[in-house]
Amino acid sequence: AAVVAGGGAAGFFAAIACKEGNPELHVTIFEATAHPLAKVRISGGGRCNVTNGCLDPRLLVENYPRGSREMLGPFTRWGPRETIAWFESRGAGLKTEPDGRVFPITDESATIVGCLSRACTDAGVEVVPRCGVRSVDRNGNGFLVTLADGEPVATERVLIATGGNRGSAGLAIAASFGHAIEQPVPSLFTFHCDDPLLKGLEGLAVSGVRASVPKTGLQCTGPLLVTHWGLSGPAILKLSAWGARHFHTAGYRFPLHVRWVQESTPDTTAGVLAGYRSVHPRRQTSNANPFGLPSRIWERLVVRAGINAGSTWSGVSNASIRELSLVLCATKFWISGKSLNKEEFVTCGGVRLREIDFRTMESRLQPGLHFAGEVLDVDGVTGGFNFQSAWTTGWLAGRAMAGREVE
Repeated sequence: AAVVAGGGAAGFFAAIACKEGNPELHVTIFEATAHPLAKVRISGGGRCNVTNGCLDPRLLVENYPRGSREMLGPFTRWGPRETIAWFESRGAGLKTEPDGRVFPITDESATIVGCLSRACTDAGVEVVPRCGVRSVDRNGNGFLVTLADGEPVATERVLIATGGNRGSAGLAIAASFGHAIEQPVPSLFTFHCDDPLLKGLEGLAVSGVRASVPKTGLQCTGPLLVTHWGLSGPAILKLSAWGARHFHTAGYRFPLHVRWVQESTPDTTAGVLAGYRSVHPRRQTSNANPFGLPSRIWERLVVRAGINAGSTWSGVSNASIRELSLVLCATKFWISGKSLNKEEFVTCGGVRLREIDFRTMESRLQPGLHFAGEVLDVDGVTGGFNFQSAWTTGWLAGRAMAGREVE
């Protein structure tokens, strides 16, 4: 028998791979909540960002702030290409959007939830909701799994796929077998910012922005979104993932610099502004700019640089151009907190990676004990990468538990 603790993406995928790999094996998923696959259902704003269209494992791992080295081998065995084929062969058609994100054609997460649920049923996997795993103990060559209702279950193999939350029972179980746990802290979050420059701009998106944290080397480029609470969008979410531990240590209070233009330095930016002034001297500074920035944010940036909003370009001095170029290249904000990205919750932290055999996802400390998904200290940036690591680690663990290690 094989027991899977956790009815999320990794747990379901592992259970299906295990049962399909060895149909004689009794495979059971125990899920603490009443709703297995709940996170799959709410992910991607209810659309479910299944994976990413990046098919080269060497490029794929660059999207993992933690686990990039360890996941290279697994991604060569089971990556986005295999994941896409798996879902499509089971009737869940997928599409790849221009930014690489992969969604069901229906734009409904229910398509993915239904596909996984049917695959589980068809394979003969038993799913037990409202019954989490409380503890796991060694029992001869196997394990004795104690459930939340106190019922003990004997099994040969156990997969821990309980997610990465600090209260995850899986982390306590891993620690009970001697595994070191990297402290789980939030990843993929938005930034609180009360700067007047942003007030009234809620919903405004600017592409090609670089967000950076001074004196840390942390920087990410991409679209930025102004929200009611501050700043979000891919550039911010990626930065929150790469800086997850730094921001946690800083209490989520830190300076942020935003570069709005893709020119690399204040000098080149000033040169573009001076050229624009000479060609369009009669245009108003507040509504005409050479960078294609949305007029609402441009007007605020002009004022931030000390330039009168009603002035024409001919009245802008070289000193003012220099000041505006500095603002465009590094508008300074103060971040005073964080919020979840939509309803998604991703953590960095979990079971220490060097204690896991990434060919089988088996513990190096306890034979027969496997791990998959966010309970491991593996996490990706936004874009389908966290689900891909769940599918990959789940599939490898499931095949290994079935006695079918992947070459």
